[in-house]
Formats: sequence, structure tokens, C-alpha cells
Amino acid sequence: MKSLNLPARLKDRSLIEAILKIARKRRVKLYLVGGYLRDIFLGREKDNPDIDFCLKRGAINFGREVARQIKGGFVILDKTHGCGRVVKRMNNKIYTLDFTDFRGKTLEDDLLHRDFTINALSIELEKFFAAGSIEDLTIDPYKGREDLKLKVVRLVNKKAFDEDPLRLLRAFSLAIIFGFKIDKETLKAIKLKAKGLSEVSYERIRDELFKILERPGSFVYLQQLDKLKILKIIIPEIEVMRGVKQGPYHHLDVWQHTLETIRQLELLITELKNNREVQDYLDEIISPARSRRALIKLGALLHDIGKPAALRHEDGKTKFHGHERIGTDITKDIVERLKLSNDETDSLEKMVLWHLRPGYLADNQDLTPRAIFRYFRDTQKEGLSILLLSLADQRATKGPLTTRQSRVRHEKVVSGLIKEYFRRKKEKKFPRLIGGDDLLKKFKLEPSPLIGKILREIEELQAIGKIRNKKEALDAARKFIANQHRSK
Repeated sequence: MKSLNLPARLKDRSLIEAILKIARKRRVKLYLVGGYLRDIFLGREKDNPDIDFCLKRGAINFGREVARQIKGGFVILDKTHGCGRVVKRMNNKIYTLDFTDFRGKTLEDDLLHRDFTINALSIELEKFFAAGSIEDLTIDPYKGREDLKLKVVRLVNKKAFDEDPLRLLRAFSLAIIFGFKIDKETLKAIKLKAKGLSEVSYERIRDELFKILERPGSFVYLQQLDKLKILKIIIPEIEVMRGVKQGPYHHLDVWQHTLETIRQLELLITELKNNREVQDYLDEIISPARSRRALIKLGALLHDIGKPAALRHEDGKTKFHGHERIGTDITKDIVERLKLSNDETDSLEKMVLWHLRPGYLADNQDLTPRAIFRYFRDTQKEGLSILLLSLADQRATKGPLTTRQSRVRHEKVVSGLIKEYFRRKKEKKFPRLIGGDDLLKKFKLEPSPLIGKILREIEELQAIGKIRNKKEALDAARKFIANQHRSK
């Protein structure tokens, strides 16, 4: 790391100086501590900065005063231990400012209660803008700067996981974000204390899990979390997938196939790194701080979760009929527990429910416009997610009955559908030729589910070019109604 003579980013300077001014007026010795200082040493800048401050006592009252003077929002995070948060929108950024009382009699005691050495850095705010190197002014009793140079995530003290078990998972999110390794002794402590994670709220677990899923190389960390028996605490439903053998199209059991699908998905995303349309799609923010890129990896983790419950042995064959629907029901329970948004829930349910659909399309020698229309109608925005998942799923399937011919056919069909997804996205939607009122008047129908069925049929015929005007639409509706009566 280079010598750092400019301790504050110019964009943040006015805000930090405003806080310093308040501290001076109230005669408070305020310290900047943790991740913001760590990121300065790493040359890293977040889009929406989190800045942590600590003081000997009175953090809640001080934070409330800061919020009042800078016109920010304020919330008490922990009244018992003295912790408050100020949120301020400024310079097109959202700043999260946390103020906490010392966790101990001295600053060094407070730093001892931090999670990892790289976060146990501090500097007196009064000296933050002083001339000279920030390195000389940083308080670093636990050798955090040395671990930054070594690129290591290391516990500050052995009780850190007892104080907050979420730190077990945070070790991995920090490691993947910075490209660091987790210290061996820290890994041993993680294994020893893993059960403590079950005491943590799922919202906090979710946030750390998604930090891992957002980054390239998630597979390696998920595999490590699995070996340490942490992943099953987060998603206990995966346990029944272990050791469930599949048919001759597969070379791995259900769980190992799932992990391999995630690995293949990440390889595929890398393979498509120069495809701007695909990358923009993956970068879409589905919920604050969570992108489609992370969500599709979770979809890969869950895509076969219904197989153990669907397992049947018939005529000497292993079958999993309906596993996608069973998996969708299990997925509903998982996303509810993780408190994901409605959009995320809908996305994951569609991925699990329709992940076999591209394979069925590839198996048909004649891929009709009607079949393509129905695929995109049913999958909607997740059409591309499911296609990418299908490619990864297929590449993770290498049993003796999986032929090169079928693999090539699958790749060709799915690649064509990916192009079709973006073509349809740019295409103007057809104006509706007829509506429900037209059907009620023309055919003397009563309001019923039949109306919706007719309109979907008309929409489909219009999309594949079979009808072009209102007269043709009404003729098609007449035939559809007649067929419905004949089938009764």
C-alpha cells in the first residue's frame, strides 16, 4: 500500500468536517473507526459510504445532535450499549453514520471488541485532516494494517464470534469482497462456533449471504461454507439433497450437482463478460443492494431442491417427476424466512418452476413460434435468468447417457433463445385487437374465466403472425369458443 497523505475523499470532506465542528463545540473527543478508515488504506471508495465513529460515552445524544444539525434521519440501534445511526443524503450519495459508545474503558478496549483486525483501526477525528501521513496518526493496536498488506481476515480476539455470531459469515463476505484469505486460526474458530449462527436473525444473515453471491467466485466460498456446516444453518432444506443419486444422465448426486451448477453458472457469466446486454441484465437491481446477478446464483442453489421429495424408482429407473413444483413450494418457505422482496420472490419461484423448460424446447426437433411465445409469456422478465440457469444445469450434467449431440442441440437452442429474449425486449408490443367487452357483446357471453382464455389465445395468434386485424381476431375467437363447446 502506498503512503497516504490525503486522508479524506474530497467528496466526503465537508460532511466529516461538519461532524468535527459539532464535536469541538460539545468538547467531545471523537474517533473515526473501522471500515471507512480500512477502505482509505485499500484505496477503495463505496458508492454509499458507511462511516463509523466512537466516543467514550453519550453516543446516542451526540448522534441525535449531528442529525439535527446536518438535517439527517436518526434512529437508535442499541440503547443498552449506546449506539445510534444518522442517515444523510448528500452529493448524490446516501451516507450512513454510526455513533457508538466505547465497548470498554478505553479506545483500545473498544477496538478489541471489533470483529477483525482490518476493522480495528482508528484515528482521532481532530487529527484526521492534519498534515502528514495518515499512517503515522492511525491507532492500530492489533496490527490491522499488517493484515491489510498480507490480505488476511483475522479475528481480533477469540470471543468475537460469541459477541456476534454473524461475524462467522462476515469473515467470508469480507474475504470475497477484498480478495483476502481467512486466517487458519480464524477458520478453526468458525468451525467451532458455527452453531451460534442459528441465533442470528435471518435478515442479517441474508445481507451477508448476498454480499457473497454478488461477487465473482462465490462458488469457492459457498463450498467452504458447506464444508464448515454453515450453509445448512442458513438453508437447512439442502440437507436432504446430499447423497441422493440421480439417473444415468447425471454423474453427481443432487447436492454435488447443485454446487457444480453454481460453478458452471459463474464460468458462463465470465464467458459472456463481453456481452453488454447480458451483463446489464445481471446488474439490474431487484431490491436495494441486491442484484439479479446474485439472485440467479441463489436460483441455481435452489433449482433442484424439490428432487429428494419427488424421488421415485419405477421400472428400474430413477425419476423426479414434478420436482420443479415441489421445489417452488420449498422456495416460497425459504424466501419468506430470508424476507426477500416480492420481486425477488417472484423471480426465484419462476427460476425453480421453469428451469426444465428450455431443455424441453431443445428436445423438440421442431421449435415452433407458438412454443417460443409461450416460453417468454410464462417466464416474463426471468426468461433470460432461466436460460442461463439451464445452460449451467446442462453443463453440470455429464452422465453416460448425456450425448454430445444433445448437448450441442441444447446450447444452440438456448443461445438462440437468448438472442430472441433481447429482440423481443426491443420490439414494440402489439396493440390489442379485441377486448373482453368485444367478446361479451359479439358472442353473448357471460363474464367467466373463458374470456381470459380467449384473449390469451388471440394474443398468442397475433404474436406468431396468424392474425392481423379485428375481423381475424373475432373469427379466431369464434373457432376457439366452438372448440371449447365440442370438448365438453
